[in-house]
Amino acid sequence: MKAILPHQMSVQPDLSKLSVGQFAERFRGEMIPLSNTFSYFCASVPLSEEDVKEYLEEPIAALPPAISALLPKVSIMLVPYLERGDGKEKDGKEKGVARRDEFVVTEKPPDSRASWATQVRFDKEEVLVFALKDQDVSEYHYRLYHVLATLAADHGSDEALSQYSSQLREEFNARVHGEVDEESWRMKQALLRRDTNIRKQTKAFRDYVRQSLIDTLTLYLHGICCDIDVETGPRQLPSRHMRRRLSLLYSLYPPPEGFAVFPEHQERSQ
Repeated sequence: MKAILPHQMSVQPDLSKLSVGQFAERFRGEMIPLSNTFSYFCASVPLSEEDVKEYLEEPIAALPPAISALLPKVSIMLVPYLERGDGKEKDGKEKGVARRDEFVVTEKPPDSRASWATQVRFDKEEVLVFALKDQDVSEYHYRLYHVLATLAADHGSDEALSQYSSQLREEFNARVHGEVDEESWRMKQALLRRDTNIRKQTKAFRDYVRQSLIDTLTLYLHGICCDIDVETGPRQLPSRHMRRRLSLLYSLYPPPEGFAVFPEHQERSQ
């Protein structure tokens, strides 16, 4: 294989529909470091210096230090396309078992089998795999932050989870409608239908708290990095309650110096 220069990576391996786990195992040794925590490898279109900034350096630089401290080693792989297989679970014989039967491919798969992101775990390393072609950079940022928010939520302190859980209980007591994203919305509705006493520490409530934290943390991280618009709608959490959640995350995970979360922060920095 020819040598690959940083920022000009155009890898054309004979993928022949490698599984995500096989692909990650094959190219782990060619990762380019970005920091002590992050590295990357691109097997998609060549990346210019500006692309590397937009897809990798800037999103990582915007992470709150307290979030970065929670994360294990993270490797980001950018590939042309991801294709779902038949949905059967892996048998565990392959190193770095992916959550689903998915493959890295060079040709665009049918929409019904296309996937945008997946991840593989190698011991204490998380390999995040993203399909780059035909994906808008803002969607890529959202998917990247959603995975990082999931890792942060699962590695976070019990105290942070407790504070967020108390926030949600206050919302339930005030009969606050809505959520931040689709998955937490569905879990909230299922919880309301199932439990007559939502103050109980049921597994359903704990699962909802985790998903709500992931969805809200995704919004928080994405908002630090980029100018984003929160879509309004009947399922959306009212803005004043959204602000309270984001303020809590701001106190737990302050943004890096020079980054703003709320409009007044931008005004003070100007």
